[in-house]
Amino acid sequence: MHGYSETILKYAGDDRHAGELVNPDGVGEVGLGAGEAGSKLAVRFMLKCQGKRVAAIRYQVFGCGYTIAACAAAAQLAEGRPLDCMSEVDAAAIEQHLGGLPKERYYCAELAAEALQSAVSSVRHRQTVVTAQPVKEHGPRISASHPVYRKLMNSPLPPDVHPEERHLFACLLAVSSDEPWSTEAALGLKAADLAAILERFFPGTSWPPRQPTHTAAAPPAGNPEIRALLRRYADDSPDPQLATWFADIVVARAAHPGHLWAAMGLFERADLSSAISRLLPSLKRANNKGMRWKRFLFKQICDLNGNSLCKSPNCGDCSDYALCFAPE
Repeated sequence: MHGYSETILKYAGDDRHAGELVNPDGVGEVGLGAGEAGSKLAVRFMLKCQGKRVAAIRYQVFGCGYTIAACAAAAQLAEGRPLDCMSEVDAAAIEQHLGGLPKERYYCAELAAEALQSAVSSVRHRQTVVTAQPVKEHGPRISASHPVYRKLMNSPLPPDVHPEERHLFACLLAVSSDEPWSTEAALGLKAADLAAILERFFPGTSWPPRQPTHTAAAPPAGNPEIRALLRRYADDSPDPQLATWFADIVVARAAHPGHLWAAMGLFERADLSSAISRLLPSLKRANNKGMRWKRFLFKQICDLNGNSLCKSPNCGDCSDYALCFAPE
């Protein structure tokens, strides 16, 4: 699959340590506090010990393929290791075991390491669960008070423009304005497409609000397989041009860490499902079980390529069900 090395694919598909342990001696979590299942990137490790060694280890994870691979690698490194040597299984060791990670995905190894070390702490201190502070939070990045969002939404509403579409594109433009790239690069659009969006939803608005801080570096690359998939769904949209713009933006923002709705600058997860229902209705129908959108998109690509990042062939029997299908 595009973007994943052979080693990452190998570990992402290795489910030998995926799942749960009955009566574990230690449990460590990152990003999974009470009532937060599926609300953010999350990793949980469970340990069984014999003497002072890790005899068995299992993990549960909600995240991208890199995070799944990092957890599998961490489990392999940890199993059989003395508890006193578990500090050696840090983010750097996990990354090295995976043959390297893209710079923007190093946090995946950090998540796995934090959860694993929390599980070790749980064993040592005989605590039921030790929850580490997440390496990164992935909550809303934009609110109604954001100056760019406010400026765009306070501009005159053109006739025949749906307020929800204005809100959607105001969020996208606002989140891109906080990033160091050009708006086109940040949103995966051509300059002509960006100009058409501005003219359609915010006519007369000056753009950009500021010049990019640098132009040499590029944002994370979008997955071309997901682009091709979403453009097929866009062909069935009531407004194919608008749907194509939206599809290209989804591809660009899905390449960023964290939840897709947050990377798109939306206020809440429901905003993303609502936008997909309006602009890519056949995609919404395809996700008839309500899987989280980034996970669903990558799962479709994996299925098309004959790979699998899932731990169970049946979602209802999978230990990660609550992570993949938590309420929007």
